Amino acid sequence: MGLYDGDGSSTAMVAEALDLPVVLVVDAKAGMESVAATAYGFREYAATIGRDIEVAGVVAQRAHGGRHAEGIRDALPDELTYFGRIPPSGDLEIPDRHLGLEMGTEAALPHDALDEAAEHLKTERLVDESREPTGDATPPATPSATGATVAVASDAAFCFRYPATIERLRERATVRTFSPVAGDPLPDCDGVYLPGGYPELHADALASSPTLDDLGERASEGLPVFGECGGLMAMSQTLTPTDGDSHAMAGILPADVTMRDRYQALDHIELDATADTLTADSGETIRGHEFHYSEASVDGDARFAFDVRRGDGIDGDHDGLVEYDSLGTYAHVHAASGAVDRFLDRIAP
Repeated sequence: MGLYDGDGSSTAMVAEALDLPVVLVVDAKAGMESVAATAYGFREYAATIGRDIEVAGVVAQRAHGGRHAEGIRDALPDELTYFGRIPPSGDLEIPDRHLGLEMGTEAALPHDALDEAAEHLKTERLVDESREPTGDATPPATPSATGATVAVASDAAFCFRYPATIERLRERATVRTFSPVAGDPLPDCDGVYLPGGYPELHADALASSPTLDDLGERASEGLPVFGECGGLMAMSQTLTPTDGDSHAMAGILPADVTMRDRYQALDHIELDATADTLTADSGETIRGHEFHYSEASVDGDARFAFDVRRGDGIDGDHDGLVEYDSLGTYAHVHAASGAVDRFLDRIAP
């Protein structure tokens, strides 16, 4: 997604709301004047759509030194600052996979390559260009502690989570992490949070993990379990990766999940709660994000917690499978949505 993509949730709209300048990182591998033209077009487009967005300058990505860098700098109009370049380097490439790039913990970039690249950036000018956001920056009050203990899955299969979500959980509850892939025992807790990730890459380990067996049994006894995307997949009956081999999961939710070669959903999502559930009160609307390659086939009598106002959800019209006192969604929600606080309030002892 680019600077202007995403309606009111685009990066450009965030920059406008916070009154912050935008620095473009432009691929300069095959251009000089064209880099300037691209940056200038991004700057002028803001006025065309009636938005107050300041494009301050450019960092030239994959730009050589000498005539290449000079040609880019000289072609930029006076309104745009040249903030330097990032030289071409295989050491700076991050491999991609479905759902985006490989995680930084899997193959960290070499520090010497980062240090060398930083030498070509005008860091002091970048700092000078930055500024504090204007307006009221007073954070909202944090609700009181709940006394709850939350077990959070944390390993290579469950690694997609907003930092703000973990911060909120720690502010209001005791957090205990565990690894389903490693077969860790489920901690003593009042509720379980299964974030998104790559369960399809670890389906064998999860299928043989006593953790999922225990999770399924505890959920059937009433332990609240909240899973997002990859968490939903682990809560399902079965998970079938693209190799076609089906693997048993926790069996909490009445769904069978199959991986596809193309993504099935990519969007911001708005959900209307049709009843009180783990993350929302009846009638409440929550916003989130969905991006997944899997498809969930649900039983005919499956119960859903949300109607989809925007996005795809599980079946195009609904999201949030409900079983026992557990909930699994394709939507990822941020702590600011209120969903995390609802979850904590629901599980409080």
